[in-house]
Amino acid sequence: MKKITLSLLLVFAGINLNAQEENQETFGQYNQWSIELSGGLHKPVSSFADGYFITGASPFQGSLGVRYMLNDKFGIRTSFGYNNIDEDNGEGSLPFEATYLRGTLEGVVNVGNVLDFSDWTNTFGLLIHAGAGYSNLNYKAPIDSDESEHLANISFGITPQVKISDRIAFNVDVSMIGNIGLQRTWDGTAPIVEANRKFDDGLLYNFSAGFTVYLGKNKTHADWYSEDDDRQLKIDELEERLAKIETDLIDTDQDGVPDYLDRESNTMSGVAVNTKGIAIDKNENGIPDEIESSLDNRYVNESDYIKNTAGGINVKDLLDKGYVNVYFRFNSTTPETYSLEAINYLIKYMQENPSAHAELIGYADEIGNENYNKNLSEQRANRVKEILVASGISAGRLTVTGNGEDASVEKDSALARQLVRRVTFRLK
Repeated sequence: MKKITLSLLLVFAGINLNAQEENQETFGQYNQWSIELSGGLHKPVSSFADGYFITGASPFQGSLGVRYMLNDKFGIRTSFGYNNIDEDNGEGSLPFEATYLRGTLEGVVNVGNVLDFSDWTNTFGLLIHAGAGYSNLNYKAPIDSDESEHLANISFGITPQVKISDRIAFNVDVSMIGNIGLQRTWDGTAPIVEANRKFDDGLLYNFSAGFTVYLGKNKTHADWYSEDDDRQLKIDELEERLAKIETDLIDTDQDGVPDYLDRESNTMSGVAVNTKGIAIDKNENGIPDEIESSLDNRYVNESDYIKNTAGGINVKDLLDKGYVNVYFRFNSTTPETYSLEAINYLIKYMQENPSAHAELIGYADEIGNENYNKNLSEQRANRVKEILVASGISAGRLTVTGNGEDASVEKDSALARQLVRRVTFRLK
């Protein structure tokens, strides 16, 4: 028994040493606490007085344990057990009964992780445990003793596991419990003579089945933790973070400011913006400063309108001679916001002149396929028509023409191309 006790002390020391050497970074990535509940059969081996015996495993024994894993390979467990030991029914033994209670502190080795079971299964596991503790044996029949035997115990067992979920596992267990200091036979009717004492006096086998419930906030428990799975999880997290960064850095309007910082996500192509992605417009007239001077050549401003009206130029001339246009972004059929005023000029004119008709003439720049641009120019004219009809102008007073590409500006100039992506008006 002294040799066994010394061996167990060495096992505990080895477990503690390995736990300290475990990579500290893995702590917190898995749950470490669990509760174990099991029950089943037992088989006391020796000694029995003449006429008393148990031929096979018989009921009942049960245990409750709490386990803490120091890392994914080694842990400690405290458990409390109860055995009701009596004769085999119908086997010819004289009747007897005793109650056996024990408390044990054990070291636990997760053999599944030591041997990398995760390489071939995520369902089956294996634990071995060994330790020592205190036992109490109380004889009930045929003698009813007020005094119970106080014993030291040494235990060793093996526990196959089947994972049911991340929180529950089914387990079976075979444990051998040696009781040191037993003075009487299991039936309590005869003392154990010291000269006749055998090595296995007080030896007890427990055969159990039960469940382990895992506690903690993490997804998995140390019993089923896999460094490969954890490494893959970290890779997946990094890929997800990288994908988010890539998404955040998308610059839809290509103004140099990523979408997640851009407060004006539809800035006109080619114009200067501030750090928030808003087009620079110092005079706050709704037109980016960078193209305002170019638009002045085609788009009538308020001062010119007043001046020309005074000189005899009316709204009809402004509309009919191309001073008023509706502009579009590249490859878009949605009018620029500032161009809605041009559409409003035509609406007002046609409301005040019920007999007037208008031709809406669409254009595109020279970038892209000619046939595609022809269709795009017609779509732009139709979009303006839809706005006019929605504003109360009869569709019968409007005609649509798609004039395709306007080659009147330099094809390589992004700013100049903005001036030809337009719809102009011709009054009839």
